[in-house]
Amino acid sequence: MRALVLAAAVNPDVFYARQQMAMSLGFHIVIACLGMTFPFLVVFVEWRSHRTGDQVYATLARRWAKAMGVLFAVGAVSGTILSFEFGILWPRWMGQFGDVMGLPFALEGFAFFTEAIFVGIYLYGWDRLPPRVHLWSGIPIGIAGVASAFFVVAANGFMNDPRGFKVVSGRITDIRPWSAMFNSALWPEATHMILAACVVAGFLVAMPYAWAMLRGRNDRYHRVGLLVPLTFALIAVPFQFVVGDWAARHVAHYQPTKLAAMEGLAKTERGAPLHLGGWFDPNGKIVGGIEVPKALSLLAFHNANAKVQGLDAVAPNDRPPVNVVRIAFQLMVGIGTAMLLLSAWLALSWWRRRAMPKRRLFLWAALLGAPGAVLALESGWVVTEVGRQPWIVYRVMRVNDAVTDAPGIRWGYFLLLAVYATLAVATVFVLRRLARVPLPMREAGEQV
Repeated sequence: MRALVLAAAVNPDVFYARQQMAMSLGFHIVIACLGMTFPFLVVFVEWRSHRTGDQVYATLARRWAKAMGVLFAVGAVSGTILSFEFGILWPRWMGQFGDVMGLPFALEGFAFFTEAIFVGIYLYGWDRLPPRVHLWSGIPIGIAGVASAFFVVAANGFMNDPRGFKVVSGRITDIRPWSAMFNSALWPEATHMILAACVVAGFLVAMPYAWAMLRGRNDRYHRVGLLVPLTFALIAVPFQFVVGDWAARHVAHYQPTKLAAMEGLAKTERGAPLHLGGWFDPNGKIVGGIEVPKALSLLAFHNANAKVQGLDAVAPNDRPPVNVVRIAFQLMVGIGTAMLLLSAWLALSWWRRRAMPKRRLFLWAALLGAPGAVLALESGWVVTEVGRQPWIVYRVMRVNDAVTDAPGIRWGYFLLLAVYATLAVATVFVLRRLARVPLPMREAGEQV
């Protein structure tokens, strides 16, 4: 935290600018995950209803489509706020690098409008379009949502691996927007983000059905409502581990100081150990952690004797707050490991009995997986963004040099805090109202 305190001392409003951006991103990213992958779940259950004639799937499709429309509206609001914050809070950053990284933001705008158009067609088209046409009209929603995320992550990847320009006498020249967009960080970050969206959306959609089943509503409607999104999420989890390893190795090569903060590695060394748990103390030691010899070198470079750069390779004011980054990373990995075990449990039960586990513990795990998935998502973004500190564009521009000089940023932060609290309450209220609409008896009951 020392780096953050020093930054706040230099510019009293930089803390509030950071917190406002973090709050906006933290809120929007959850809605964005639902916008990316929830449409595919809606289209899947509608497809199953056409293929089988099963009214349970038809009911789920209509209910989920209404929720999708609400969440799209909320995401449009939070995304618009973010777009204004880029210019209001960080005008020097946008002034310097707007021409370099503007391309992915422009393409994201096209993806967003495509998504909006097809959301309108899909929601209005129920009972107005032929069933097959209506089904196909839902697919571009998810594709456009994923494309939006891809382009936004491309801009974030540029901040982690800046390229596509030259700096001459303090000015940005020789701008190559396509090179900037297709930076080396794009592919591992984007893949990691899309899979995370699958996990978060799946658990969040499954959560109310798990809660209903824990309260005794064990009919087929709730079982299907739980299993479809939960299976969707748990299929993504093993792939996420593979992609996570890819992303971590990219960090090891391109942002070694971030890796050192993630693992609390104070000194550069060969055969660097990995520590599970524990706390990084001011003396550069991990207190209370379990040491696994040479594991960090092996995981980062696939060589147990590889040299891993420590925090000592850079000046103290170029280091991120280690415990913030490290604890976030440990949380993300720990929650992901628990989800991997849950995925194996469901797969084993389905292989043996073609049914989900009957124990209530499984339902509790599915229920708690929703806040767990959100916490893992937010922790991953803390690692990505705080781990890059004190740079807004890695090794090119510092956060303190990018923030606005306009007074009163702290008041904007408190105002936005109230706006997001109101938006969150309103969203939950509307979704609960939609969930309380009574089910037709034949759809709620047991069907063969």
